[in-house]
Amino acid sequence: MTHKWKDIRRKLSPEREAETRSYVRSVVQAATLNQLREARNLTQANLASVLGVNQGSVSKMEKRTDMYLSTLRSFIQAMGGQLQIKAVFPDGEVEIDQFKNVSNSAADPEQADNRNANSVESEQRLAS
Repeated sequence: MTHKWKDIRRKLSPEREAETRSYVRSVVQAATLNQLREARNLTQANLASVLGVNQGSVSKMEKRTDMYLSTLRSFIQAMGGQLQIKAVFPDGEVEIDQFKNVSNSAADPEQADNRNANSVESEQRLAS
């Protein structure tokens, strides 16, 4: 017999409900690049097309534990997002905007795109 979540949820204590909500938030906030891509309903081939690389390069990027910020920014932007970098302290969070100017420093958007493509190509050469 199946039960609706809202019926089960009514039986939870407020403490248990808060724990569940906190757990869901933590899972949603921590995701790998491939989980993000899949959540956006994109294939590696789709993303590769947007980035101007092959599917294998996207696969390698998703498995990397260390990459240039410009490469990560390109990856996130290709999925329709915006990369933000924050420092999280016990008493609050601070967005670090030092890296925002890296992609916005070129007056010509095409020049910025070329720089991002070059970063991806550099990453590919390093990964090989």
